[in-house]
Amino acid sequence: MDFETIIVEKKNHVGIITLNRPDQLNTFTTTLAAELNESLLIMDQDKEIRVIILKGNGRAFSAGIDVSVLPMKNILEYRQWIRDMEKSFLTIEHMLKPVIVAAHGVAAANGAGLVTAADLAIVAEGTRIGTTAINVGLFCMGPAVPLSRSLGRKLALEMLLTGDFIDAERAERIGLVNKVVPQDKLVDEAMNLANKLASKSPIALQMGKQAFYTMSDMEFDKAMEYSDEMFAQLCTINDALEGINAFKEKREPVWKLE
Repeated sequence: MDFETIIVEKKNHVGIITLNRPDQLNTFTTTLAAELNESLLIMDQDKEIRVIILKGNGRAFSAGIDVSVLPMKNILEYRQWIRDMEKSFLTIEHMLKPVIVAAHGVAAANGAGLVTAADLAIVAEGTRIGTTAINVGLFCMGPAVPLSRSLGRKLALEMLLTGDFIDAERAERIGLVNKVVPQDKLVDEAMNLANKLASKSPIALQMGKQAFYTMSDMEFDKAMEYSDEMFAQLCTINDALEGINAFKEKREPVWKLE
């Protein structure tokens, strides 16, 4: 399928989505937001794809929302516009397949939101990440949701209230991203991680991600009960028996694709 503002590829079991407005630093428009969300949903339904990488073309991963459409006429227009801008944050959490962000240059506002909403994040050395809307009289309301679930309250509020950028090394140190790598190794490192995940049982990977996000919002005892039930269900699936047998027989497992 052809898109206007993104590029989609498939390499073996890895789907790759590239934000492709390089001259505008991959800022979000309604078109980019819609195409990103649609491509994520398509890849989640593609039985051959097990893991998704999200990256950006040009000098930056994404500098946030393109505010050239402001101001609008009324609050109803604003509500729909911002819901469209941030729909991909929700989609990533509800998807069954893991999403890895590979960010470079700048990840600001909604770009930072994507970094925090993704299941895993690898960033290039020199990358700057910031929830910068406060600097123009706004506030990164949407990005604040995944950010607050990735960091403790004080660190999240520091980023949100100051609008300051943090560098890649600090982002790794505080747990906002998983790994910092040289710029020229960014895509290779993301592919290595994606291929590692793609080598696991697709069913276990998907049930595990779903269980993780579901139990995260539960009280501790309910989370334990739910997680135990999910594990019991997973034990009844053929991949569990295949994985154990492959381990005993010292061979690579052969997973089902669904």
